[in-house]
Amino acid sequence: MKTIKDVFSTFKQSLATLYDASEIEALTLMIISEITGSSKAMVKAFPEQEITLQQQGELNDILTRLQTGEPIQYILGYTEFYGLPFKVNPAVLIPRPETEELVEWALASVSSWQLAVNSQEQLAVKNILDIGTGSGCIAISLKKNLPAVQISAIDISTDALQTAKQNADLNEVDINFIQADILNINSEIEIPKSEIIISNPPYVTLHDKTRMHTNVTDFEPHTALFVPENDPLIFYKAIADFAINNLASNGLLFFEINESLGRETVEMLESKGFKNVELRKDMSGRDRMVKGTRI
Repeated sequence: MKTIKDVFSTFKQSLATLYDASEIEALTLMIISEITGSSKAMVKAFPEQEITLQQQGELNDILTRLQTGEPIQYILGYTEFYGLPFKVNPAVLIPRPETEELVEWALASVSSWQLAVNSQEQLAVKNILDIGTGSGCIAISLKKNLPAVQISAIDISTDALQTAKQNADLNEVDINFIQADILNINSEIEIPKSEIIISNPPYVTLHDKTRMHTNVTDFEPHTALFVPENDPLIFYKAIADFAINNLASNGLLFFEINESLGRETVEMLESKGFKNVELRKDMSGRDRMVKGTRI
């Protein structure tokens, strides 16, 4: 019978060309914990524990899929974002840790806004709109932390919206989901005016693609990732134009951005009349978020 130690060794050898050693170790630990039902601490504490034949078969199946570059989140069918569980599949992007920082920034801005309003107005922020919601991770995390705020979420993909709705149910929140193409908004679609618009739109250029891991470029949805090389800010410009008409006065626009286009994104927003435009770095020190205020 194979032991936990044997599994670590097999995964390390089999995935060496795809991941670095620390990533393989973390992946293997997570997978063994998932398959055996043991905590990660227990897995680490008892490396000589034997794996059953059924567990061995499940581990082999996962390893085979990992060797193709398929992300572990798609294999397991779920991930965690902002402390909440989310179902994920190839119809939606896998939520990233840096997007949690965007959510954190928006929540902090709401808190400071609430403090600034007079006592007669209980809620300064009544509506928030998430554009390009994907798995729903931004909208659902905001709703979980701001239960009194009405949150709407747009996506062009019916499959993505279906996943987002499942995630809203999973996390027991009520989100107003809307199918729409932000590049070609149908004027008949009712979209509430909001105090905050937040978006993590497609921003990866073909040049960026050459430097990305194949488990992103081969498996995650291209419509949610890539933009034309000659117009990388196409979604940002469309969302900014939409925000001019759909944000309340002094409303806030939040973007996750391409780290190499921070200055261009700031200049674009300023050229469209947004004020107090702020570029912020993520925990890795990369330009990753922008906030602007509608006049």
